[in-house]
Amino acid sequence: MILKLAWRNIWRNKRRSLITAASVLFALFFALIMRSMQLGAYENMIRNVVGVSTGYIQVHAKDFWDEKTLEYSMERNPSLEQKILSTEGVADVVPRLESFSLASTGNATKAAAILGIDPQKETEYFDFDNGLQEGEIFAENGKGILLSEGLAEYFKLKTNDTLVLIGQGYHGVSANGKYHVNGVVKLRSPELNKRLAFLTLKEAQFLYGADNRITSFVVIPERENDFPELTESLRTGLDTAAYEVMNWREMMPELVQAIQADSAGGLVMLFILYLVISFGIFGTILMMTSERQYEYGILTAIGMKRGKLALTVVMETFFLSLLGVIGGGLLALPLVLYYHYNPINLGGGEMGDAYEEYGFEPIIPASIDPSIIFTHSTIVLFISVLLSFYAVWKIYYLQPVKAMRS
Repeated sequence: MILKLAWRNIWRNKRRSLITAASVLFALFFALIMRSMQLGAYENMIRNVVGVSTGYIQVHAKDFWDEKTLEYSMERNPSLEQKILSTEGVADVVPRLESFSLASTGNATKAAAILGIDPQKETEYFDFDNGLQEGEIFAENGKGILLSEGLAEYFKLKTNDTLVLIGQGYHGVSANGKYHVNGVVKLRSPELNKRLAFLTLKEAQFLYGADNRITSFVVIPERENDFPELTESLRTGLDTAAYEVMNWREMMPELVQAIQADSAGGLVMLFILYLVISFGIFGTILMMTSERQYEYGILTAIGMKRGKLALTVVMETFFLSLLGVIGGGLLALPLVLYYHYNPINLGGGEMGDAYEEYGFEPIIPASIDPSIIFTHSTIVLFISVLLSFYAVWKIYYLQPVKAMRS
């Protein structure tokens, strides 16, 4: 009965009700678009990091992360690999061997990062083949080299051209080799796209004289968001005197700080937006309460309990806000989906240059995380119900005779 009465009451003054619902609708619409763009940019940054760069979680030898040399590499121990795989929440492990070399062809020379990989697993878990511009991904025992797009452009190399690597391997051995270019890969991270080259894991071990050695195991979680708990589980199960377990937040603290600082600015803007929503809703409640003093006085005088009357007013405000929330979500959804699959490209401008300077792809895709709509819709509804208690307060302190005279 109360729900039915509340629903009918909001349509007694259609213009006022539609204005209130529209204010909620547009405020939520802008909040969803702004937050989706912001969180989408963060998700893209994290994808740049967890793919070719660090992965969500790494297991490496003690002190490797600080020194980053092959002297702190570790033997690829099957028992260690099995122990990681047996940890609850681990889907798989991806071995890598990471080092550096001087790359040269003709008169051009440049320092390059060399990553020895298992091409099958990299393709399975990190969509390695999606960035292939020309050529092909080498087989597990392939002898060629894959170049990042920027490195290939610097050397003006194409498929089947030759590149020479000169460097130092494990225990100071000479690490020299000549490789034909198997293909060119475009990486999401602009910084890595300028300097990274790939060999198969076996070929990299041969080049650097690091037989059966790797620098890290990249751990693939069954659920990506569970990486903090999984990190602790791995630390508990492994020998921390010999091995170090780190997640991407610990390996990239500057990225975490950048996201937190930027997110704080976004939250300030959301606070201002919610403040605008609050004033709009409160203005409607104030006007509605003032206009309906006579009605409240009559209903109280004929015996309607103040609690039921107050609940009816709360439900009216809730219904108005719910209409605005549903409308705002439906209005924002097509735009969010469009910009998720067609990200805003910042390339060529100052903002794009700033993104590339920090090693991130200069695009802003919208996030389609359903928790964004749920969170902000809940906040708007909570604000509405909270503000409706002004009308509740007026009803409980209402003097029926005075209200009817006014």
